[in-house]
Amino acid sequence: MNNVKKKVVFVGLSGGVDSAVSASLLKKQGFIVVGVFIKTWHPDFLKCNEEEERRDAMRVAAYLDIPFLTFDFEDVYKKEVADYMISEYKSGRTPNPDVMCNKYVKFGAFLKKSLAMGADFVATGHYAQKEYIGVSSVSEETPMYLEKAIDPSKDQSYFLWTLNQEQLSKIIFPIGHLKKTEVRKLAKKFILPVAEKKDSQGICFLGDINLKEFLKHYIKEKNGEVVNEKGEVIGFHNGAVFHTLGERHGFTITKRGLNDSRYYIVAKNIKKNILVVSQYTHLASPYVGEGVEDGGCINLKNTNWIAEIPKSNKTYTAQIRYHGEFLPCKIKIVRQGLTTIIFDKPIMVASGQSIVVYDKDVCLGGGVVV
Repeated sequence: MNNVKKKVVFVGLSGGVDSAVSASLLKKQGFIVVGVFIKTWHPDFLKCNEEEERRDAMRVAAYLDIPFLTFDFEDVYKKEVADYMISEYKSGRTPNPDVMCNKYVKFGAFLKKSLAMGADFVATGHYAQKEYIGVSSVSEETPMYLEKAIDPSKDQSYFLWTLNQEQLSKIIFPIGHLKKTEVRKLAKKFILPVAEKKDSQGICFLGDINLKEFLKHYIKEKNGEVVNEKGEVIGFHNGAVFHTLGERHGFTITKRGLNDSRYYIVAKNIKKNILVVSQYTHLASPYVGEGVEDGGCINLKNTNWIAEIPKSNKTYTAQIRYHGEFLPCKIKIVRQGLTTIIFDKPIMVASGQSIVVYDKDVCLGGGVVV
């Protein structure tokens, strides 16, 4: 990024603090900054605060005295994020819409359109970093690595495992080296209009409604049985597809023992519409099945390795969910796009979820549980 004063960067302004500070930092570094609000899809039956977020983004752009654009990616978002999520749940899988949003919207459509309009880079308020590692000089063939953010509580590298080298070369993460508290301090120091604004939570198009209530507009409820590890019916639920492994809410237990503690979903049978629950967060025989295999071997499809292919004789760590524990594992590449992860012990993870592999602080990539 030599001669930054001649470089144009389109910054995704969401209306929040992180993207506002990102734009501010880039302008102070000498980039020609253009603010872009990305318009996405939301269902008609939900109240949407998108226009309010867009106004906040416009206020930030006006304050920073930078051009402001709106990119309408409603169709892309509907197809690749919302429709994908609904389809996966209908199939009894547990998708990650944030991964798809980054892949197809932010670093798909947004990146492509920005470059077509003359941008040298795009930037977002993601908490992540990119680095060249172990080299004294850089050439066009030198791989770029994706790294965790400095702030472990805000790190978003888990959602970025689909990125490739071409994309990384055109992306800037201005706040990945900062802690959230430092970003807040900078927002106040820069007197940004959104300095006191709270962070948004959850999937953006859901608003105040929870995921299950949203899905019920697209998937018909169907009562089914809740059984324990022995196969005994101990309760009921309103549809196995609405639930995922590890959940402890949303189903009703009608037969309890005197010493019963909280029950967790440990398996699903979508065809029979049955949930299997246990007071232990592991899968007990005879229900070893969905997402769990003896020995902790999990197959991943659609795998992507950002800078290098993992070695079969090396121990890595993997996250099976955002902000989850980093679990020791080894990697076996079956073929392009298909990988087996071998954990030290059996784990419980639903099909459709993303598993992301790390070599210390480096995000190597990941895939979707088969």
